[in-house]
Amino acid sequence: MTGNEGSLADSAPFPRGCPDPLSRHYDAALLDLDGVVYLGGTPIAGAAAALGVAAGNGMRLAFVTNNASRTPNAIAAQLSGMGIPATAVDIVTSAQAAAHLIADRFPAGSPVLVVGGMGLRLAVRDRRLRPVTTAAARPVAVVQGYSADLSYGLLAEAALAIQAGAWYVASNADATLPTARGPQPGNGSLLQVLITATGQQPVVAGKPEPPLHAESVERVGARRPLVVGDRLDTDIEGAHRGGADSLLVLTGVTRPADLLLAPPQRRPTYVAADLSGLNASQPEVARTGDGFSCGGWKVAGGEVGSLTVSGAGDPLDGLRALCAAAWSADSRTGEGTDSRARVAEAAIRQVGLTP
Repeated sequence: MTGNEGSLADSAPFPRGCPDPLSRHYDAALLDLDGVVYLGGTPIAGAAAALGVAAGNGMRLAFVTNNASRTPNAIAAQLSGMGIPATAVDIVTSAQAAAHLIADRFPAGSPVLVVGGMGLRLAVRDRRLRPVTTAAARPVAVVQGYSADLSYGLLAEAALAIQAGAWYVASNADATLPTARGPQPGNGSLLQVLITATGQQPVVAGKPEPPLHAESVERVGARRPLVVGDRLDTDIEGAHRGGADSLLVLTGVTRPADLLLAPPQRRPTYVAADLSGLNASQPEVARTGDGFSCGGWKVAGGEVGSLTVSGAGDPLDGLRALCAAAWSADSRTGEGTDSRARVAEAAIRQVGLTP
C-alpha cells in the first residue's frame, strides 16, 4: 500500500497526539534532507543522534530528495560523513522516480533524451533505458532535471524531440533551490523554457506529486510510513497526496506562523522542533468549551484574527493549540493576507516562539 493504513492525516482538524514515540509507532521514516538532516550542507545539531535512536527503535530510514542532479552514492557518502550510516539503497531521488515512470511505459533499451546532470542520467540507465542527447536519436521520452551547466543546445534538442512526440517528464518542479547566496532558479524555473517553446506540460515525478512517495514506500516496504520534512508545499502536501501521516520539523523553511495559515492539504499530522521529535510522544490537543488546550496552554476563539492565548509551558504545545483553533475555525483557508499573517505572528510570539 502507498500510505498509512487507517491514517487520519486528512481528517484530523488539528495536530494529533501519539502516546508512543513516533519511531515505535511508524515502521519507516521518509526523510527530506535539506532543512531536516542538514542545512545548506551543514549538519543540523542533534540530527545524527536522533536518527540513530529512531533506527534503534526499529524505524527504517529512507532519505527522499527532489534533487535530481546528485547520485545516490554521492548523497550516501555525504550522510555517512555526517555520522549518519547510509548506503545508496537508502536514498530515493526524484530522478529515480522519473526514470521509473518512463520504464513503466516503454521497453528496456528505449532511447531517452536526458536534460540534466549525472544523477538523472544514471537513474535512466539503471532502469535499463538508453540515455541520448539529440532529437535525431528519436527518443521516446524527454526527462528534465536540474543541472547547473545546462546548455542551450541540449534544451533545443529536447524541444525538437517533444515537438516530434516524445513524452515529457520532469524530475521535480521546485521553482527555486536554496544556496548560501539566497534562492536561485530551480528545475521548475528551467522547465518553463521547454513549456514555452513546445506548449507541452511535463508529467512531474517529484514531491508533492505521488510518484516519488510511491517509489519511497516501495523501496523500504513500509506499511506505516511517516513523511518527515520542513516544507509545507512539497513534503507535507506530498504526504497528503500519498495518504501518509507527516511530521513537520521547524529546522528549515517553514515558520511557526506559516502553520496557522496553511490550507488543509498542507497541514502536518505532527509538529516538532527538530528530528528529536521522532523519538518522543506527541501530546494530545483537547477541545475545551471555547477553544483548545495543549499542555499548559489554552487558545480561545477561532479565526486567526480573534485568537486569545493564555497559560504557559512548552512553546510547541502553544503552537499545537493555536493550530487547532485556527484550522478548526476555517478549513477553507489558504495562505493568509498580510493582515492575517501579522495577527498570526503576534499569536506565535505570545507562546514564546519566533514567528
